[in-house]
Amino acid sequence: MDLARNWRLKNQRYRLEGTVCANCGANFFPPRQVCTECRSSNLQPHEFDGHGEVYSFTTVSQAPLGHESNLPYIVGMVKLDEGPMIEAQITDVNPGDVRIGQRVEMVTRKLREYGKEGLIVYGYKFRPIANGN
Repeated sequence: MDLARNWRLKNQRYRLEGTVCANCGANFFPPRQVCTECRSSNLQPHEFDGHGEVYSFTTVSQAPLGHESNLPYIVGMVKLDEGPMIEAQITDVNPGDVRIGQRVEMVTRKLREYGKEGLIVYGYKFRPIANGN
């Protein structure tokens, strides 16, 4: 992954910026160029609030190259309160304590470190909300 690509994706990774259709109101993450509901191309940037619930999850025990130091870790599908479903790592929780329907919030965390130069890439993960369902 190169620096230019990380720069282009920064709004998605740091602020959960997607799009909303100005025609029908459908929300999308990641951003889309065309609405899949009404086929309009009139989409506007939209920053999601980062709250949602765990829809599904699994514990990863065989990591892809570069993620071995995080083992084991949890990857889940998070349904945002505004509608979109996001695949993301679930952090700050033991694997046995995650459950479907659990309330979570977006946090910014280190995703990976690249190359000898040590380019650190940050992005979104989700953590359980204290006293959440």
